[in-house]
Amino acid sequence: MTEPVLSREFLRELFLFTSLSDSQLDWILEHASVEDYAGGVKVISEGDEATCFYVLLAGTLRMTKQDSGGEVETTRSDQRGAYCGATQFFYGQDQQRYAASVYALSELTFLTLPAREFAERFRAWFPMATHLLEGTYLGWRTSDALIGQRRRLLALGQMSAGLTHELNNPAAAAVRATAALRERVAGMRNKLAILAKKDIDPNLLEQLIDVQEQLVKRVASAPPLTAMQQADREDEIGDWLADHGLEQGWDLAPIFVSAGLRAQNLDDVLDSVGDSLIDGAVRWLGYALETEMLMGEIEDSTTRISALIGAAKQYSQLDRAAHQWIDVHDGLDSTLVMLGSKIGNGVKVVKDYDRTLPNVPAYPGELNQVWTNLIDNAVGAMNGSGTLTVHTALVEDQVCVEIGDTGPGVPEEIRQRIFEPFFTTKPVGAGTGLGLDISWRIVVERHHGDLRVRSEPGNTRFQVLLPLAEQASE
Repeated sequence: MTEPVLSREFLRELFLFTSLSDSQLDWILEHASVEDYAGGVKVISEGDEATCFYVLLAGTLRMTKQDSGGEVETTRSDQRGAYCGATQFFYGQDQQRYAASVYALSELTFLTLPAREFAERFRAWFPMATHLLEGTYLGWRTSDALIGQRRRLLALGQMSAGLTHELNNPAAAAVRATAALRERVAGMRNKLAILAKKDIDPNLLEQLIDVQEQLVKRVASAPPLTAMQQADREDEIGDWLADHGLEQGWDLAPIFVSAGLRAQNLDDVLDSVGDSLIDGAVRWLGYALETEMLMGEIEDSTTRISALIGAAKQYSQLDRAAHQWIDVHDGLDSTLVMLGSKIGNGVKVVKDYDRTLPNVPAYPGELNQVWTNLIDNAVGAMNGSGTLTVHTALVEDQVCVEIGDTGPGVPEEIRQRIFEPFFTTKPVGAGTGLGLDISWRIVVERHHGDLRVRSEPGNTRFQVLLPLAEQASE
């Protein structure tokens, strides 16, 4: 890489130094050095003593910060004049640390300045600006810590509340089914013991077990029935049980019908065991069939719990890199699951997905926050009743995700202000006015996309446009 020749004219081409005087530029020239780095190397390590202020002259860099899950990429840039390293050099502390790590994505050339000497000269050149910067920096750091902590706690609380609500139903169903299963297994053992005491022919018992296995296999393929069909078949089986002297047949009929049995199946049982054993055999089969259905219910419940945990994992992106190529549908689906309790039964969810869409380069955890804000706003606008539409499509060279609702719409006079920080149409205490502002920043500034709104009464659509090509600079 050809090393640039430093001069006043060269420095004035960099936006940081454009307005400096000749004497100030001479100081920069006297203390600056040019450093080259090969692609892939680590230039700065987070936490090391901040000794240098770096100005990018050529190449592409990426910045990362340490998180509980590992390194998280925060920025990448190829903009000439971008700076990193000891960026708080003006802040009067004896020993500062690098706030982030910097890697070379390609061959890099930096202009570097010694942080301590630059800080002293900066304070002498711009005393008032230094005081303002220190005050702004301290105020920002304090407020960011307080607001950031509150925002994270609120997000965690919302996610926990939604997940807890969604997990409660399948968990309760599994507990109920397990308790009932214990009773049915005990009853089945008891009936088998009664049959054995009647000196049943071993061949007959084996035949009865074969019939049981055949009927149990029917449970998984039992067709769904309407309420009228269910009632008719229960009457049919109830009559059969009454005709053959089985008391309380009404208790067994729903089990046989749910398992997909008809009266002719009970005729097969009768042919196998005869009149003398039909009572015990039918009740034993009832226990066996109910046991199979209860195990299926437990399996469905635990599968649902596993799916919910998977959705929460996908939503939070706890085990994934910050920046990656993603299928937007994964995040949309997990967000809908997490917001299931808030959406409620009065809102119909329509997924109009184009599953052929290519993956996009993105920060999935941040996009999930966008989907959360937009879906939450849409549900709130419909006040518990309406249709929520999630549509995806390819628009030229961008993936378009559209969140639509059938609420009253966004009035034209405020449509241009809805992305402003702290602007909200909700009553005091019901909204912060930050959701759409945060979403706009994530989509536009972080992903180089676009966030638009189209609205009329009964049809409001927020469109998120994400580029298909990875951007070098942020």
